[in-house]
Amino acid sequence: MTDPTSAAAGRRASFGFIFALALMNSISFGIMIPILPNLIRELAGGDTAAASEWNVVFATSWGIMQFFCGPLLGMLSDRFGRRPVLLLSLLGLGVDFLFMAFAPTLWWLLLGRLLNGATAASFSTANAYLADVTPPDQRAKVFGWMGSAFSFGFIIGPTIGGLLGEHDLRTPFLAAAALTFANFLYGLFVLPESLPPERRAKIYDWRRANPVGALRLLRSRLGLLPLAIVGFLFQFGHIVLPTIFVLYTTHRYGWSPGVLGLTFLLTGVLGVLVQMFLVGPTVARIGERRTLLLGLAAGAAAFIWYGWASIGWVYLLGAPVFALTGFIMPGLQGLMTRKVEPFEQGQLQGANQSLTGIAAMAGPAVFGLIFAWSLRHGHPPGLAIYVAGGLFLLAFALAYAAARQPAPAAAAAE
Repeated sequence: MTDPTSAAAGRRASFGFIFALALMNSISFGIMIPILPNLIRELAGGDTAAASEWNVVFATSWGIMQFFCGPLLGMLSDRFGRRPVLLLSLLGLGVDFLFMAFAPTLWWLLLGRLLNGATAASFSTANAYLADVTPPDQRAKVFGWMGSAFSFGFIIGPTIGGLLGEHDLRTPFLAAAALTFANFLYGLFVLPESLPPERRAKIYDWRRANPVGALRLLRSRLGLLPLAIVGFLFQFGHIVLPTIFVLYTTHRYGWSPGVLGLTFLLTGVLGVLVQMFLVGPTVARIGERRTLLLGLAAGAAAFIWYGWASIGWVYLLGAPVFALTGFIMPGLQGLMTRKVEPFEQGQLQGANQSLTGIAAMAGPAVFGLIFAWSLRHGHPPGLAIYVAGGLFLLAFALAYAAARQPAPAAAAAE
């Protein structure tokens, strides 16, 4: 008989590694934010316009690889375990950073990004790992902590990247590679497997190891597909900020790079506070469904505020409200992971990753074009942000209806 105390200690140790994995990965990605565009411009011969075009190619190709490879890796983790897929993802990420550090041309740099996109299952597989080792009633809180790791990384990473890249654009990528390979080695020698053989998928179904096949899982569980669409609408709408934030705030408020940096810091800290300290108590008090709805309502209200605010300090007053969007993914993941079997958690996360890939491919073009159109035709500059708010309201309505369905551990497949 398993000792409950030792089992709880094992869960804490496993979560510690997964949290460190998410933190180091998000720091590594954050390091790239201030550096990669400049490296692309350097390899493009200093041509800013060409660098912008290449940047679109990089972002789109990475999203495409995620779209196609997410279900494949998710099902691999269901069949062979989470640990090998996590290690493969870390290895691919580390190799990608080495490509960035030493790539002599843009084509070599693109090859590294394609490799990373193909193996970028660390976040989704980490969520499946946590679903394996966490009781259902604790998952939303744990997913909230995972979200805080991402927020921490995106606070720390750009700072490190900016400082290390001050004199050499390649040095930050070497630092990111070192962090990633250290995490890989720790996982190789320490991380236990979370999915025992008796709970794994018995066969590897190639028909489901693709984006179209993955939708069959979402359709085969009561209320799961609407929740997946809620997640997609959230991811799509959220992309408006990384797409136009800098251009929008400099155009409308005249913010300098220093003010932008402080704004990133403020929003990051608020996000960490919500995810670390509010998600768990909120879910315990009002449940996963209401927590999800609260996050979506707060996001819609914040976007409407951001689009309306005509003064910079008024815009910032919406930041605490927007921070409550940190409730969305923990509540959503908590609801979704209850609806599938243990051997389908990886497939579920892979399907979600494919939807995220679609959002990553289409979102920047949609919101960038809306923003440009609104400026050229004299419409409110916040039009793109209003559209994102509308997507959040649509997600709220869908979640309100879908999440009212009972959430059994797993419904029978149709």
